[in-house]
Amino acid sequence: MANEQPTEPKNSKMGGRARQIRIGALVLLVLLIGVGIYWWFFIRNYVSTDDAYAKADSAMISSRIPGTVIKVSVHNDYSVRTGQPLVELDPTDYKVAVDKAKAALDQVTAELKAAEIMVPPVGVQTSSNVAAAQAALSGAMDTVTQTRHSIDQLKESRAAAAAQLALASRDRQRFAALSEKGAGTQRRQEQAQTEYETAKARVSGIDAQIAAAKASLGAASQQVARLEAQLRGAKSQRSNVSVQIRKVEALQAHRDRLKAELRGARLQLSYCTIHAPLDGYVAEKSVQVGDRIQPGQALMAVVPLKEIYVEANFKETQLTDVRIGQPATVNADIYPDHTYKGKVVGIRAGTGAAFSLIPPENATGNWIKVVQRIPVKIEFDKPLPPDYPLRVGASLEVSVNVKNKKGPLLLHPTWTQASSASPGKP
Repeated sequence: MANEQPTEPKNSKMGGRARQIRIGALVLLVLLIGVGIYWWFFIRNYVSTDDAYAKADSAMISSRIPGTVIKVSVHNDYSVRTGQPLVELDPTDYKVAVDKAKAALDQVTAELKAAEIMVPPVGVQTSSNVAAAQAALSGAMDTVTQTRHSIDQLKESRAAAAAQLALASRDRQRFAALSEKGAGTQRRQEQAQTEYETAKARVSGIDAQIAAAKASLGAASQQVARLEAQLRGAKSQRSNVSVQIRKVEALQAHRDRLKAELRGARLQLSYCTIHAPLDGYVAEKSVQVGDRIQPGQALMAVVPLKEIYVEANFKETQLTDVRIGQPATVNADIYPDHTYKGKVVGIRAGTGAAFSLIPPENATGNWIKVVQRIPVKIEFDKPLPPDYPLRVGASLEVSVNVKNKKGPLLLHPTWTQASSASPGKP
């Protein structure tokens, strides 16, 4: 009995240590099971990053024309609506340009109206001159024709008269010879002499008429030549109508050019008031009354906080199962007690380094592999609560549920076209 007493505490001590080992193993097993369950249900289907920031497609406000600022209607953090005046420039010089362009347009318009009024009279006058010349020429040619016909008739009459004169001359000679022989009477000789004189006078008269007709024919021919020249001159005046029409067309083109200049001047005048291009809040205002600004100079930014979205920069190794349309949760450092809900709407076409100002040249020098980050765009499911507004650039933590892997990796072209009116929405 004395030899067995020392072994009893030793066995008890070994049994307690075994129980502790079993308990520790059981606790470790439970922890491993818990971690496994947590990983299976809460980690396995999620990818997360704290390299995420709030973004918005802000509009940088600048002027299209140079000018001097006479009024600034907003300050930083002001809420503005689309079309609300932000800055006004001195419009004096541009009003003068509008007045000058309008005066030039009015002058050319008046000249054009006068030229258009002159086109019909010039055409009518030219047509009248041509018609009158044609009528006069036709009359003169008729006169020439009639005169030639009269000459032909006179020539026929002269031929008949010449035949009678020849007959009267023979009768006169015959009766004169008979009278000398005492065979004829004095009365018959005188009658033959009279008939001869009459026939001779008739021939002379017809010759005079023929000469007069020929003179008339020459005058009529000259008249025809003169009227033909007048007709050619009248017809040549038709070119004046073409010249007048071309003048009208030139004035019309000049008028159209001045209209365009007037529209341009009015457009320049309208640029003296700079309006908000979208709803949002003013930020980065750098313009004051009296500043002389130039086109393209940044004056302020308008940030559309209602259209804010998230840009999460995931490691490329995390994007294996990320698809467009997958749900996401967003937590902002500024509101640690609030969680936003959203979804993936786009995965950038390149890494951030690829689009940096100086992209890496991995083909030169010593190369060290660095895991790259690719921006993922996330939009909120509903408008942000008024009590939890986000600011551009705010730090965020994003977690994406990648359990559903049926979504696309790239935006479909029809989605891109449909979202052109509202960028960022597939």
